[in-house]
Amino acid sequence: MRRAATLLATAALAGGAFGTFAATQASGADASGAITGFGGKCVDVAAASSANGTAVQLYDCNGTGAQSWTVSSDGSLRALGKCLDVAAAGTADGSKVQLYDCNGTNAQKWSSSGGALVNAGSGKCLDATGNSSANGTRLQIWACAGSANQKWTLPGGGTTTPPPAGGVQAVAPYLYNGWGNPPDPTTIMNATGVKWFTLAFVLSNGTCNPQWDGGRALTGGVDQSTINKVRAAGGDVVPSFGGYSGNKLEESCTSASALAGAYQKVISAYGLKAIDIDIEASAYSNGTVQQRTVDALKTVKANNPGIAVYVTIGTGQSGPDTGLINKAAASGLTVDAWTIMPFDFGGAGQNMGNLTVQAAEGLKNGLKNAYGYSDDQAYRHSGISSMNGITDNNETVTVADFRTILAYAQAHHLARLTFWSANRDRPCPGGYPNDDTCSGVSQQAWDFTRTFAQYGG
Repeated sequence: MRRAATLLATAALAGGAFGTFAATQASGADASGAITGFGGKCVDVAAASSANGTAVQLYDCNGTGAQSWTVSSDGSLRALGKCLDVAAAGTADGSKVQLYDCNGTNAQKWSSSGGALVNAGSGKCLDATGNSSANGTRLQIWACAGSANQKWTLPGGGTTTPPPAGGVQAVAPYLYNGWGNPPDPTTIMNATGVKWFTLAFVLSNGTCNPQWDGGRALTGGVDQSTINKVRAAGGDVVPSFGGYSGNKLEESCTSASALAGAYQKVISAYGLKAIDIDIEASAYSNGTVQQRTVDALKTVKANNPGIAVYVTIGTGQSGPDTGLINKAAASGLTVDAWTIMPFDFGGAGQNMGNLTVQAAEGLKNGLKNAYGYSDDQAYRHSGISSMNGITDNNETVTVADFRTILAYAQAHHLARLTFWSANRDRPCPGGYPNDDTCSGVSQQAWDFTRTFAQYGG
């Protein structure tokens, strides 16, 4: 059995609050010229038309006005006197990008981070559809994955700014304040570059009322102090609801509307950009609870445009039980990432890196079957939440296994890559203790975090 602490996962991908472009010149002048991207092609206004709604696409660079973009300090990208715009202010993956009258809305504001162009209205990245560089390929927004079809070079060669404080990151190790001498998050941030943490766990106090661990006040205590500290250092958190132990809101709240209200209390208390729903134990095996959770999350997404929603589930060696995934797909719920916990398979001496890849392939196939996704779409809605060191079933997950998992995630542009936990990412001072204060394997402090921190999508 997993301990209360061994419930994993979360957080999703680069994106962010609007910041100034790196390409904006020191003199304050707005830079102008071509924006180059996938396959060396240029961002192009179809047929050089300035009509509202004109498609924006990839095309061979030709030096025409249809490919001359001004990078404005107000966050807009302008060509032919109009702005690069997300059609209908869409926030869904696949929303098309067009030319439109400049109006100052977030649908027309973009920030450069790590070579990506992140839309302020959706937190998603400018993306070449279908991973294609063919002439005429439409541009769209998609969950940020760091992939080649989301990399852009701005006029003057600018590609990056320091990552903004907003947005959602793929790598967000679990941090648990319940017991066990939790580490200072800023120590980990400074040592590894990781900016986000998955903060565990929000539970029921016995009624439909969210509290940390079911007993610590939602605000004003150690958990709020942690959030404040992480945000002050330029990062953020993804609260995780559920886990293996304790009273679950998903079970205590007797209707979908009540459960949505409980989720909303936490979202509103902290102004969250993302949440994780960790469905385990009895909550996962109960079909009524599953459907209640799906319906509540539909309400949350409708009431909080742009929020990232992740669902974390257990898995076998060949992939997870897809009951909850199928219910979500049938109900019209699309989440930003389904994240599996590939451990506690049973038995020592197994190659946990290879088993994780095997289970993740099973998840990918389950998502394809449920949602009708392509392979690429399924991977981009997948996540892995491992466990560092010795697991509850005496498996050993090493730093080398994390490198295997990292390579797989990079090859397939997974939406999430996280683990339980930052608390455990330390060498043990003596023998491996019966708690989650260290990993039980040979390591330096924060080695596991450093490994996943290399993830670029």
